[in-house]
Amino acid sequence: MKIPLFPAPIAAALIVLLGLSGPAISTPKEFNPVFLPSLEIGKALGEIKIDGKLDDAAWRQAGVADDFVERYPGKNLRPDVRTQAFITYDDQNLYVAFNCSDDPSKIRATMCQRDQFDGDDAVCLLIDTYGNAAWAYEFFVNPYGVQKDYLWSNVMGEDESFDLVWRSASQINDSGYQVEMAIPFASMRFPNRDVQTWKIDFWRDHPRESFKQYSWAAYNQDDQCWVCQWGTVNGIRNVKPGKGLEVLPSMVGNKSGQLSDPSNPDSRFVNESGDAELSVGAKYSLSSDLTVETTYNPDFSQIEADAAQIDVNSTIALLYPERRPFFQEGSDIFRTLFNSFYTRTVNDPQFAFKATGRHDGYSIGFMSAYDENTPYMISLEERGIIVNTGKSAVNVLRGIRSLGDNNRVGFIVSDRRFDGGGYGTVVAVDGDMRLSPMYSAVGQFIMSYTREPEDSSLSESVSPIIFDNGKHSAAFDGEYYSGGAFITQLRRRARNWNFTIDYNQVAPSYRTETGYDPWNDYRNFSIYSTYNFYPTKGIFEHISPQVFTENRWNFNDEKKWTHAGFNVESGFRVAQANIGLSYNVGNEKWGGVEFHDLWTSSIYGGAWLTSKIGMSLEFDYGANVARWLLRKGKELAMSAEFELKPLDRLVIEPALSYLKSQDASTNEELFKQFIWRTRFQFQANRQLSIRLVTQYNDYSMNWDIDPLMTYRISSFSVFYIGSTHDITELTRPIDSHKVWEQTYRQYFMKLQYLIRI
Repeated sequence: MKIPLFPAPIAAALIVLLGLSGPAISTPKEFNPVFLPSLEIGKALGEIKIDGKLDDAAWRQAGVADDFVERYPGKNLRPDVRTQAFITYDDQNLYVAFNCSDDPSKIRATMCQRDQFDGDDAVCLLIDTYGNAAWAYEFFVNPYGVQKDYLWSNVMGEDESFDLVWRSASQINDSGYQVEMAIPFASMRFPNRDVQTWKIDFWRDHPRESFKQYSWAAYNQDDQCWVCQWGTVNGIRNVKPGKGLEVLPSMVGNKSGQLSDPSNPDSRFVNESGDAELSVGAKYSLSSDLTVETTYNPDFSQIEADAAQIDVNSTIALLYPERRPFFQEGSDIFRTLFNSFYTRTVNDPQFAFKATGRHDGYSIGFMSAYDENTPYMISLEERGIIVNTGKSAVNVLRGIRSLGDNNRVGFIVSDRRFDGGGYGTVVAVDGDMRLSPMYSAVGQFIMSYTREPEDSSLSESVSPIIFDNGKHSAAFDGEYYSGGAFITQLRRRARNWNFTIDYNQVAPSYRTETGYDPWNDYRNFSIYSTYNFYPTKGIFEHISPQVFTENRWNFNDEKKWTHAGFNVESGFRVAQANIGLSYNVGNEKWGGVEFHDLWTSSIYGGAWLTSKIGMSLEFDYGANVARWLLRKGKELAMSAEFELKPLDRLVIEPALSYLKSQDASTNEELFKQFIWRTRFQFQANRQLSIRLVTQYNDYSMNWDIDPLMTYRISSFSVFYIGSTHDITELTRPIDSHKVWEQTYRQYFMKLQYLIRI
């Protein structure tokens, strides 16, 4: 049955009309925002205790940042509440405090593990220590003192997996809340100078019916370089950046078991012998600009498994985030537009070494590892294949030169050598050029050089596959070939009108074994444009209509697909709600079969219904291709995520994803997948938490149940104890009887402690 939805142009008109009615928003009084503010600070006169009280005498002589502005959603308006930030330092730490005026009964705060609060009141310190708008630190703290830190880079934006060691504390009082931070200079990287001049801004998140963000610096929102517009803090003298030795020893113990033969009704659950291993990592700062890091026998397993993604109709490998600590130092240096170094391809190293450095506008990074279980990616025109090729050695070299504000050029060379022969080498150059405050051009050019391993046992599943007009096969037969790829983009970024014009291509013989390029043999041309309206009256905070078109050809000039669509997104001044409607049409060609009159109509949105209930929903319906079956289907997709906070220290996060396709002519079911995941997190205090994750995937007929207890002293000093359980529905061959049985189980413990010398 076809689901009736308003066509997107009509929906957009309705939204605009509705947005012009309703109660008026009062016009702020005359207000003078300060652009590029400056602050001179001095050394702390006395000790500062990080307890969130701001009663230490040293704060009375600290530099004060006042006169905040509303940077979002308003355009440098007077904030609803007052915020003050204080900053000072001693020989070891940078100290920052916030005094946030507010009605304490309206403050939103969650007691949780670091990096995991969402929808809370919070303050943020942003620091660009080199002042070149290439990368920066972000330090968030909520009213319970819980931390969240990011590393921002001008290539890929915010890296949420980044962690530093620092201290914070908060206190809620009768007039609002206060926050204190102490950030060790040993945790940061900055120039080795007698006097530091840093680009800094102070932010405050104020989520109520609307989500508002206030800042010390006013912003020209028609200037895409937002980091360039931060304020300046002067006067930090005779301090030294991170230098010295950090040692991270850990002990991991585990005991696992599995069903010996799930297809055999008489199979037994076999418990393996327990195993315990020691591993050690070390980081040494040779100077203020150069850091080396090494690890031996690291435990690179993840404490929490990746959330499952719908993959029943996907022909390529899925992309997952990186959470492993070893890859965090200098992670911004290795990033490129084409994701030429995807760190999760370094899967299971026995040994790894890394060096990163920054000096006078130059950034350099080198990583070397010996991987014991290597994922080998075979990129093809319509699919990607991954096989395990065993052991390999990986080396990656990256260099960047910053040129003025937000301009850069760089290169990357990666090489993977497989035991028993074969290699994959990639050489690339890339750059960003800021043409004006609103316009920029970015690009990357890449060459790959591949020598396939020779392994007949691995060739069985791929030997029939040929590519590049029959010049090469996917078999592991020692073939050599090379290929090129490049991407170019012209961007406009402003408060109202934004667009991206993108052309990129990947040759049929291009292949990378250290990056993420799951397809090849394509030429893509796309245009995306949006215009943001900001009504001053009505229930809508913004209305953003968008249009796009995308076309793909292969290297034989065969049209692979064309897509075009219209979308409108709107934000409300009620419950932080947002809604989007879209309608897309297109044609595609898969496996030599042409599919016409494809379309998708979507509605999606989210809201914080109360301070304790958040949600996001999406519903898609249309005609799409069942790619593995080469049939056109009526496709229905739904997803829902909720965040429930019945207590300020209990968070429940249920989420579901559903995808189903039926033949457009016969209504025969082509495929279906349903995933249900719920995460329960109870935080007893800042250190101790208990977590339970349950996940069901009906495609694999499998339940995952993962309990965990965590005691965390800092971001890297932590104790875990937990288990994982896989329970699968099995069909017994004798009478086709279905039973649920545990097919895999593991108990594990990890103790890790950071030692700084």
